[in-house]
Amino acid sequence: MQVDVTLPIRNPQSIIRNPRVLLVAGEASGDAHGADLITALKRQAPSVEVFGVGGQYLREAGMCTLVDTAAIAGMGLFEARDKLKALVRTYRRLTAILRTEPPDVLVLIDFPEFNLRLAKIAKRVGVPVFYYISPQVWAWRKRRVYTIAQRVDRLAAVFPFEPAFYAAHGCAVDFVGHPLVDRVRPNRSREETLQRYGLDPTRRTIALLPGSRAQEVRYLLEPLLGATTLLGNSYQFVLAVASTLNETDLSERLAQYQIPLIQGDTYNLLHAADLALVASGTATLETALLERPMVIVYRLAPLTYALARLIVRVPFIGMPNLIAEQRVVPELIQHEVTPVRIAAEAWQLLENPQAYRLAQEGLREVRRRLGPGGAAERAATLVLEMLERK
Repeated sequence: MQVDVTLPIRNPQSIIRNPRVLLVAGEASGDAHGADLITALKRQAPSVEVFGVGGQYLREAGMCTLVDTAAIAGMGLFEARDKLKALVRTYRRLTAILRTEPPDVLVLIDFPEFNLRLAKIAKRVGVPVFYYISPQVWAWRKRRVYTIAQRVDRLAAVFPFEPAFYAAHGCAVDFVGHPLVDRVRPNRSREETLQRYGLDPTRRTIALLPGSRAQEVRYLLEPLLGATTLLGNSYQFVLAVASTLNETDLSERLAQYQIPLIQGDTYNLLHAADLALVASGTATLETALLERPMVIVYRLAPLTYALARLIVRVPFIGMPNLIAEQRVVPELIQHEVTPVRIAAEAWQLLENPQAYRLAQEGLREVRRRLGPGGAAERAATLVLEMLERK
């Protein structure tokens, strides 16, 4: 499906005076993407007032934060119990605002369990709803798409296969491209990064990304480290530590491996690496945007995985493969995540020039499909179109 991503910038003079936007970003990634959206909104309509749920990035972009994202983030199946009270308080506060001081538009970013409930109240009181980074209902709980069609006035999709799915179920949807296209880029050369961390520029480098959550690291770190032992001294390794993890704890676990741990420099490390071993998730998309061949690994607690298999219906677990609609890079799932299998897949990519070249070509196509950049600007244009109709 060919999708037009050349939405025109609206004339700020046609927007209602001093529009009020209630924005809800309930997760860390949504905070960053929301900040880009607000920056674009203010560039097109300087008088816009934005308030709601956000974190540091949204505050820096000029949003009035009523609730910090950190207070309600991490609302997975089991984490919900720990932050339920904060979540309920936040919901009640926002629904009160929708009923008594309704904004001109409600902007929702991901976080579907919470946001779709809020959208129901907004629709009931006549506040138009815009959803940026639409929920991935195409992967699981597909019946929620009917709820979205009823409660959301306009969707901004970030994956190229989403518009056809949502449109087929009655949703007003636009493909704006993925916001990471603008964010994911190194700021120094490969040689500078290797020198900074004392790595040998003549040896091939493998970056390890075991995940951004402690639970992911628990299941993936040991097999990844085991793979480095099997791959041997022909390669050098570096572990990119997510900002959400405790670097000290990881250092203790890596003491015997003599692998450097680097926090806060993932894009430069990936750019400098020849290959990455990556936990399934956003990191695979970031690695793909840097056109770095990878082995994707995915492992959960046995019961959790068994439940996931019952409800998740996708041909691949890695976003690069889903976007390419074919196996561009290898992915290992559950019992396949062993040191031997990881090492074998990594060796095949690094020692087979044709396999490496095909992986890079596939990732280049993934990047192309994610749009030319400017997702936040196009999403802002859609929000302003909704404000014009008020």
